[in-house]
Amino acid sequence: MNNYLLSSLCLLAINSAQADDTAPSLMLPAASITAPEVDAEHTDLKTATSAGSRLNLNSLETPASVESLSGERVRARGDRNVQEAVTRTTGITSNGNPGNGGSSYSARGFVGAGSVMQLYDGIRMYSGAGTVTFPVDDWSVERIDVLRGPASVLYGEGATGAVINVIPKKPFSGEIENRIRVGYGTDDTRQQALDSGGSLTDTLSYRLAINHTQSNGWIDHGDSENTYISAALRWQARDDLAFTLSHDYGDQQPQNDFGVPLINGRYHKSLRDKQYNVRDAKLHYNDQWTRLNSEWQINDNLVARNELYYLKAQRRWQNAENHAWDENRQTLLRSGYFSIKHQQEQVGDRQTFTLNHDLMGLNSKTLVGVDYNRIHFDLHSNAPYDDVVDGGEPIDRYHPDRGEFVSHSPYRDQFKTTTQQVSLFAENRTELSDQLSLVTGVRRDIVHLDRDDLIDHTRTDRSLSANSWKVGLVYELTPDMSVYAQQATSVDGVAGLISLYPTEQGFDMARARQTEIGVKQMFWDQRGEWTLAAYHIVKKDLLTPDPNNPNVSLQVGEQSSDGLEASLEMQLPNRWQLQANASVVRAEYDTFDDGGVSRKGNRPTDVPRRTANLWLSKTLTDELNAGAGVRYVDARYADTANTVELPSYTVVDASVSWKALPKTTLGLRLNNLFNRQYAISQYNSGQQWIMGEPRSFFVTADYTF
Repeated sequence: MNNYLLSSLCLLAINSAQADDTAPSLMLPAASITAPEVDAEHTDLKTATSAGSRLNLNSLETPASVESLSGERVRARGDRNVQEAVTRTTGITSNGNPGNGGSSYSARGFVGAGSVMQLYDGIRMYSGAGTVTFPVDDWSVERIDVLRGPASVLYGEGATGAVINVIPKKPFSGEIENRIRVGYGTDDTRQQALDSGGSLTDTLSYRLAINHTQSNGWIDHGDSENTYISAALRWQARDDLAFTLSHDYGDQQPQNDFGVPLINGRYHKSLRDKQYNVRDAKLHYNDQWTRLNSEWQINDNLVARNELYYLKAQRRWQNAENHAWDENRQTLLRSGYFSIKHQQEQVGDRQTFTLNHDLMGLNSKTLVGVDYNRIHFDLHSNAPYDDVVDGGEPIDRYHPDRGEFVSHSPYRDQFKTTTQQVSLFAENRTELSDQLSLVTGVRRDIVHLDRDDLIDHTRTDRSLSANSWKVGLVYELTPDMSVYAQQATSVDGVAGLISLYPTEQGFDMARARQTEIGVKQMFWDQRGEWTLAAYHIVKKDLLTPDPNNPNVSLQVGEQSSDGLEASLEMQLPNRWQLQANASVVRAEYDTFDDGGVSRKGNRPTDVPRRTANLWLSKTLTDELNAGAGVRYVDARYADTANTVELPSYTVVDASVSWKALPKTTLGLRLNNLFNRQYAISQYNSGQQWIMGEPRSFFVTADYTF
């Protein structure tokens, strides 16, 4: 970290010299292609969204449920990471745990990386073994865009519940601006951060964001340390041509916590801060993303864009993950000594052309494009995970002996895969009249997977293909109000596409279709806005065990969901601001057998029926702002039989910021104000609860120059 700080200080010194009043001012030429504005503090229904369309449509023009959240709002609320920010949006909850990289969501009744897709700057890293570990940091976020409902027509396989696109801070033109943050809080939590950007010359601009955090953690031996770097350089080669080179780096060693074990099926508050993992446990994620984007305004009506990228992820687990209570022996048993490593590399390119044109005398806009990805994935582990002590090692639940990692199974190479994916896609918006527009899209995906088993030296391969489409109508009742209806389809893999086992390769992808209607309006001279959406989704071809042979799977399962989602945002008198949202979903298995028992009518695991968020803030003076928020998540089941339940929870957070000096701002955030004990998610079929953090505070000081 010392190297990062040294390089940051050097860059700040250079930037300060360039930003000196005696330096010549930088006058940029007018251009058809311009750098994005720096960190817009406000988004509304007329803000162009990246998640719902590639046609640069805003929410009022999009026949889908979309939402945008600015990075400034995320940081003002005191959200500590991307996951906390995303789960303040409508109807999305977290079910993250160390086994899935801590970054997994539930949306519209569908759960996990295979159904809720995560993008970084519009790019998807294919999920290996259901694990997503990037992005997490919110310091480098410019905006978060969310599209709820099927979106395979835009992004391919794995997008039935929602798509979350995290957009990093971008280079901007103008005088160089720098911000330094230092922070300190509960459990010796520390932060050092830098944000710097502006013009280097009349054609070059940059952005650099660095964030380093450390904490002793709120559980025993819960240390964590994370470093994030986001850097981008933009070159305006000509008025009609621009290139942006970006590199993002994340190194995470999060708090290693596999949850609190239930004792006789019940949660015990006295165990919340206990650590049952071994002394030499490992939890380490390293992610790197390099991208070269180009944008060429060929003429007044045609734009070509290209995104060339290289993504690399290395993940390492070595833990005793299972802590189960043995009722007969009245003791806690530690087992599940798993040692796993993922190595993943992805090279890809996306080329699109966007054309404004007439279609039979009607104004129309069409985008056509092609995607290509080549992904290498290697898995190393100690499978079949034979523990030294059959049934588990007895440990004291109050004073556990940490011990060392040990397993009868050797750590070795398991398999490697090479996946090639290519897709052709198109999207169109045609204005049928002054008020009515039609938005359509089609996509064809072709995937080929080669798998080498490094244990028995066998090789398997499989080709998969899928078609997706969407069609939607938007009627503009007024310039500030629209209603819409749409149908969209999606496809999901039966498991992580790049890590399918031979027994899974014989199955086709699961398919889903959604019908949605909604209304969106800005009102009160655009000081308020509200949205309402209703949807019905059916997903077919899920894997379910054969009732006559549980070791064999059949692709006959079906799941459906119906729901309502609403949001409200208002700029109230006396400088009050209100943001609120709520959702209700009825999700169930229509056809699903588990161990020969039908689960028809049961709710899928990790899906709450109701969620709600509220944030109320006030500008007390020109220098002082305060806000508080409530987050509510209904009870969820941890098993398909619906016998193990995680209780509902309500958590209150608050934040205050004070501009103490013209260039210095002090902040205070208070999390879990009433110190509620609640389970965010679960592990080991609900026998271990991943708990929310106790009451904590964090103080920050920001200096700009």
